[in-house]
Amino acid sequence: MVAISSLPKVTLLDDERRKKSFLRAVFSRFTIMLLFFLLQVAILLAPFLWLQAYRVHLQVLELVLAMAGAFYLINSSMDATSRITWLLFIMPFPFFGVPLLLYTKVDLGYRGMKRMLARRVAMSQPYLKQDSAIVEKLSQTSGETYGLVRYFNRIRSSFPIYESSQAKYYPTGEAVFEDLKAELRKAKHFIFMEFFIIAEGRMWGEILAILQEKVKEGVEVRVMYDGMLEFTTLSFDYDERLQDLGIKAKSFARLSPFVSTYYNYRDHRKIVVIDNQVAFTGGFNLADEYINAIERFGYWKDTGLRVTGEAVKTFTILFLRMWENQNDSMEYADYLLPQKPLPASSGYVLPYGDSPLDHDKVGENVYISMLDHARDYVHIMTPYLILDEELAHALCFAAERGVDVSIIMPGIPDKKSAYYLAKTYFPALMQAGVKIFYFTPGFVHAKVFVADGLRAVVGTINLDYRSLYHHFECATYLYQTDCIADIVADFEETLTYCERVTLDSLKRGKLRHRLAGHLLRAIAPMM
Repeated sequence: MVAISSLPKVTLLDDERRKKSFLRAVFSRFTIMLLFFLLQVAILLAPFLWLQAYRVHLQVLELVLAMAGAFYLINSSMDATSRITWLLFIMPFPFFGVPLLLYTKVDLGYRGMKRMLARRVAMSQPYLKQDSAIVEKLSQTSGETYGLVRYFNRIRSSFPIYESSQAKYYPTGEAVFEDLKAELRKAKHFIFMEFFIIAEGRMWGEILAILQEKVKEGVEVRVMYDGMLEFTTLSFDYDERLQDLGIKAKSFARLSPFVSTYYNYRDHRKIVVIDNQVAFTGGFNLADEYINAIERFGYWKDTGLRVTGEAVKTFTILFLRMWENQNDSMEYADYLLPQKPLPASSGYVLPYGDSPLDHDKVGENVYISMLDHARDYVHIMTPYLILDEELAHALCFAAERGVDVSIIMPGIPDKKSAYYLAKTYFPALMQAGVKIFYFTPGFVHAKVFVADGLRAVVGTINLDYRSLYHHFECATYLYQTDCIADIVADFEETLTYCERVTLDSLKRGKLRHRLAGHLLRAIAPMM
């Protein structure tokens, strides 16, 4: 036992520090914003409490509102699960649920951003013209890829497929980190970086040191990160701190103490562009867990992709569109620098973005296309599995056609709620023939599809509602490129560290966990 005399004495200084810490917590930005938010909710509820004196009239109005809300949902174009979630909310609470439904559908929170982004897309579209010769060639050789190219040319934000480009696949965050630093050091004109997460530590510290050196050399450096970081890993004035270093910085959709649907849409993209010559994307963010410099959930399995050649132009434009959407006008032509000649390239590269504001569901449509056209196998790595009806049906239908559909998921989850919810989808998938594996050493953060050794997607798009419906995302579709063999090999190697999930193992799970998963199913569209 430790002697009482050996314990540290609590001094007046300790008391003062605790008081200061308490005051900082009470008057922090988060606390003030939370109070503003609760005040607005109270203001919204106050009229309904005041009207309780007119209870009979309110009951009639309540019934009318509930019926009107239900009628609207039945005739809406949203997916069935989302309709059910809204109905579960509206029927018992029509006075609150119906106005909230109208508020989210009228787009008050992000109407301005939607208009601005549409203008940016229209302005940049002339720089993303599709080479008709490539389309003609694909029409003769690959019906599935040809169909996707036609789809990408018809949606509101079209993206071309390129032949004179190369892609390199990285099976770990550590591997992509080393090449990323090497390419950053080569920058001569500009560096663009757009990430969902940036956290101070070794990874970001080493990159920031390179960026500072590049600024001194006259290289233009722009960094954009999601505004949610101001409540997690970065201070609210971090963009100003970067600007003091000569780096142009912005946070996307910065939070404020006002109720708005604007904050539901986060920038989940991971993009680095250097001189319009090289681009990086993938699942990795700029934090130490992504390179296993620290351990959070066992070994962190992630992936990355480096793109060179003409296809880099799409990433340059994706970044500029989002940067401009943050109220800063830029000339696209100034950054679309001529690409250096590449050695002979193989296959086709199609980078693309997905926006929650155009309702095209690009990310999900590409995944479903790969499942529908696969002949032998579709191998998938994803951290989450929260499916809408269309994607669940595509997975099951592919397996029922005899396609080997195998999914690798985390053995150690980062979010218990998502982990329990994912398990509720397993029985139906497994009964259809889908194979599900847990990566036992840790957490899988990769977002990878590979089909038949011919087609692959590497990017930021998870198999959950937030990625498929609510986030700005990006990915790269690959067809017959050399690096697809590396993706296939990485999946097979990762599989050796996995344990297959069985129906019996699901039944042996704790009852409270299974119950939690089924309860969460009611709010799956929010996750």
